[in-house]
Amino acid sequence: MQPPVNNARSVQDAVISVRELTKFYQMGDMEVRALRGIALDIWRGEMVAIMGPSGSGKSTLMNMIGCLDVPSNGTYYLDGVDVSKLNDDELAEIRCRKIGFVFQSFNLLPRTTALANVELPLIYGGVSGRQRRQRAEEVLKLVGLGDRLDHKPNELSGGQQQRVAIARALGNHPAMILADEPTGNLDTKTSIEIMELFQRLNQEQGITIVFVTHNPETAEYCERVIHFRDGLIARDERQRPTSGIIKASAASQTQLDGMRLADQWY
Repeated sequence: MQPPVNNARSVQDAVISVRELTKFYQMGDMEVRALRGIALDIWRGEMVAIMGPSGSGKSTLMNMIGCLDVPSNGTYYLDGVDVSKLNDDELAEIRCRKIGFVFQSFNLLPRTTALANVELPLIYGGVSGRQRRQRAEEVLKLVGLGDRLDHKPNELSGGQQQRVAIARALGNHPAMILADEPTGNLDTKTSIEIMELFQRLNQEQGITIVFVTHNPETAEYCERVIHFRDGLIARDERQRPTSGIIKASAASQTQLDGMRLADQWY
C-alpha cells in the first residue's frame, strides 16, 4: 500500500500532481503492470530523488512525468496543466516549455559551441535571436561557464559538459529539471561538484529538481527520497540533505589519505 498523499495544499501548489496513475504494457499474452496506481505530489522548490531497483517502475514514472509517454489510466497535472490525455504534438510543446532534461550522457552536439548547444531548445521555443543569445549567456554564467561560451564539447571536461547540459535545461525557465543519473559518467570529485551545483540552483534560484537514480549518494543531497518497488511507492521519506561543501571536503580528505597510503609503499 502506498503512503498517504498530503492533501493540505492544492494542485496549483504542485509542480507534479498524479492520482491513480497506471501504466500497462502488453507483451504477447501477458500484461505487464509497470505502475499500479501511483498518487504523488512534488511541490515547487523541492529537490527530490526517485529511487528503486530495476523493474520497480521509477523509469516508467520518469517517462510519464517527463511527458515522454502517456499513462494507461489516472490523472497527471504538470505545473497546473492536465497532461494526462494530450496528443503527441501537445506533449512535445509542454516538454519544451515546462521541463528541462539532464541526462547521464550529456547529449551535446559535438561540433557546436557551448553557447549554441544552450540556444538550441530556445530556438524550438520560438525565442528571438538576440534574446536567445542573452538567455544562453546568462544560464552559462549561472553554472560557472561564462568563460567557456565558444568552447566545443571536446574542449571541455566531463563536468563542464554536464554544466552545459544543465544550462541548456534552464534555458526556457522550466517548471522543473528532470535529471536521469546526471553523475553516472563522472568521477567522484566531479560528481560532488555537479550535485553541489544542483543544490545551489535549488536553494538560491528555487528551481524544482527531480532525480531518477540508483545512486544513494545522489539521494543524500535531496530533502526528499521516494522509493519505488513493484510499481508502487514503497517509502516517501524526508531527510536533512548533505551539504556539497561537506562532501567535497570528505572527498578531498579521502584522496589525501589514499596518497599517504601509496607513499608508504615506496
